[in-house]
Amino acid sequence: MAKEKVQLVTKGSNVILDNGLVRLTISKPQGYLIGIQYGGMDNLLDLKSSESSRGYWDINWNLPEGQDRYQLLNGAEYSVINMSNDSVEVSFRSSYDPSIQSTKLPLSVDIRYILRSGVSGFHCYSIYERPPGCRAFDLAQTRLAFKLRRDKFHYMAITDEKQRIMPLPEDLLPGRGKQLIVPESVLLVNPINPDLKGEVDDKYQYSMDNKDGGLHGWIGSGPIIGFWIIFPSHEFRNGGPTKQNLTVHTGPTCLAMFHGTHYIGNEILAHFQEGETWRKVFGPIFVYLNSTSDASKAYNLWIDAKKQRLLQEAAWPYDFVSSPYYLTANERGSATGRFFVQDKFVSSSLIPAKYAYIGLSSARTEGGWQTESKDYQFWVQTDSKGNFTVKNVVPGVYGLHGWVPGFIGDYLDKALVTISAGSQTELGNLTYVPLRNGPTVWEIGFPDRTALGCYVPDVNPMYVNKLFLNSPEKYRQYGLWDRYTDVHPESDQFFTVGVNDPKKDWFFAHVDRRGPDNKYLPTTWTIKFHLDSIIKGTYNLRLAIASATRSDLEIFVNYIDQGHLVYQEMNLGMDNTVCRHGIHGLYQLFSIHVSSLLLIKGDNSMFLVQSRSGDPVCGVLYDYLRLEAPTSSFMI
Repeated sequence: MAKEKVQLVTKGSNVILDNGLVRLTISKPQGYLIGIQYGGMDNLLDLKSSESSRGYWDINWNLPEGQDRYQLLNGAEYSVINMSNDSVEVSFRSSYDPSIQSTKLPLSVDIRYILRSGVSGFHCYSIYERPPGCRAFDLAQTRLAFKLRRDKFHYMAITDEKQRIMPLPEDLLPGRGKQLIVPESVLLVNPINPDLKGEVDDKYQYSMDNKDGGLHGWIGSGPIIGFWIIFPSHEFRNGGPTKQNLTVHTGPTCLAMFHGTHYIGNEILAHFQEGETWRKVFGPIFVYLNSTSDASKAYNLWIDAKKQRLLQEAAWPYDFVSSPYYLTANERGSATGRFFVQDKFVSSSLIPAKYAYIGLSSARTEGGWQTESKDYQFWVQTDSKGNFTVKNVVPGVYGLHGWVPGFIGDYLDKALVTISAGSQTELGNLTYVPLRNGPTVWEIGFPDRTALGCYVPDVNPMYVNKLFLNSPEKYRQYGLWDRYTDVHPESDQFFTVGVNDPKKDWFFAHVDRRGPDNKYLPTTWTIKFHLDSIIKGTYNLRLAIASATRSDLEIFVNYIDQGHLVYQEMNLGMDNTVCRHGIHGLYQLFSIHVSSLLLIKGDNSMFLVQSRSGDPVCGVLYDYLRLEAPTSSFMI
C-alpha cells in the first residue's frame, strides 16, 4: 500500500499538516499545537484548555538578581523549511534584538515540527540562540508540554511496573482533594473514581532518571489510542544520566523535560553573562501515536511503544532534520576505550570497571557534569569488561567523566578529549583511582550514588499511593520523613558496626524528629564501633552523600563538643529530594580527617548531628560512609 504524501494547508491563522495518519493543527505564527487528529479521535488535546495551553513550549528564567519568570514560548515569524511528498518541516521563530533595551527574554527561539509520510507520529524540536550583545540571564527550566483530553486519557505508563489509572484534574480541587504539607501532594478524599479514595497524588512520584527513562505516555479510551513521548537521545538534556525529570502527571499531562532544576537546585541553573553567545538544539523528540480496536489488547500499545523507542534510538541522529545546527551521523565522531579501577586495598590488579558510566561533557571538574546545563553530554555504560564506545558525538573538546558503582567519587581524565567529524578517537585504557588513604576500618552502605541500600519504611496507610506498594521504589510514597519518628519515637538512631544491617537499621534520610508538640527537633545518629588498637596518625572518613536539603550537618567523635567536632556544614544542599519522594539528588563526596588522638582502644562513637530544627523535609541521604586507618604501622 502506497504511503500518502504529506499535505500542508494554511487555513486562516492555522497551519495544518496531514500525512493521512496524523493531522496536526498549529497556530500561525505562534507555533502552539492546538490539534492532533488521529485514529478516529478528532483531537487528542484538551478541548477545555486554551489554544495556547494544549501543546506548547515554555521556559522559567530570570534576569540577574531578579524575580523568577515563567512564559510560554511562541513564534513571530512562520516559514516552511522543507516541503516534499515525503516530509514537511515548519518553523515558528521569534528573534531577539539586543539593540532594543527591554526586560524581555534575551533569547531567540525557533520552534520546529516535522511530519513524515507513513509515520504514525511527529517530531518536535527547538533551536535556542543568544546573538551577540544579549543581556545576562539565568535559564532554570524549559520543556514541551502536552495536555490531553481529560475525558479520554486516564491510564498512564512510564515503565513495565509503573502504570496506573490516574485521578482527574477535578480531584485535586478543594472538596475532592486535600492539599498536604508539600503543595504538589494532594490526598484524594472524594475523587470522581471512588477506587482512588484515600490515595495521594503528586507529580514528583512519577519522576525518572534520564538513564532510566526515555518513554512515557498515556492510553486513552473511546477509541483506544496511545500517546507517547520518546527521547531517542538524552544528549540535549541537562545534568547527565542521573538527572531526574518529571514525566506525566494528573491533567492528563505529558512532558518532555529538556532543562530543569528538580532534585538538584540552583546549582544547575545555566548562567549566561552579558554578551555571551550560545546556541543549542533541544530535540528532536518523537511523539508516537498507536491504536487498537480491541480493548483486551490495550496493554499491547505499551509493548508497541517500547519497540518504537528502540527504532527511534537506532535511527539517531536523524537524517531528515532541516537545520544546519543539527548534525547528522557523518558530521559527528566517536570515542572508544576501556575503563579500569585501581584500588590496592581491594585488589592487587586492575579491576575492570564493569557497567560503569562514562561520558563526555564540557564540565572541567570532577562531577561537574551533574550541574552542566549549557552544552551537550554523551554517556554510555561499559560492558562487563569495562569496554565502551561513545557514538554520535558532536565535534568539540570535552572533559572525559565517569563513575563506577561500588566505588566512591567521580572520574575525570587529566587530558581533554577532542572529537572530530567522521572519525573515532582511541582513548586506550583509562584508570580511575578512587580516593583512599588506608585500609577500611568499617563501612556503611554501598557506593552507588543513592540511598537504596538503606532502610525505607512502609508508608503511613493514610497517605498511600497503591502503585508503590510492594515496589522497589517504595521511597516514592508520601510522608516517609515522618515515619522516622514512628520508628524512633523517643530516641534517635543507634547503629553498631558489625551488628546492625543498613538495609534494616539505617533510615534512608537523616531528618528531624517530630516532637510531642508537633515541632520538628534536631536529631543525632550514633555509630558505635570497636577498635582493638589505634594507629598513630590521621584516619579518614569518606562521606558520600546521595542528596541533601537545607541541612546543618555536624560530625563529632566520642564526645559532642567543639574539641571533638571533625566536620560542620551549614545549609547543606537544596535538592528537595525528601519532599519530592526521591532516593538521590546531587551527589557529593567529603573527605574528613579524624585525628587518632580522638579515638580510643575499645568502643568508640561517631555522632552525625542534623542540627537544623523546625523543618520537616530537610534531610541528608547518605550513600556510603567509610572510615580508613592510616597506612603507618605505628600503634598507640
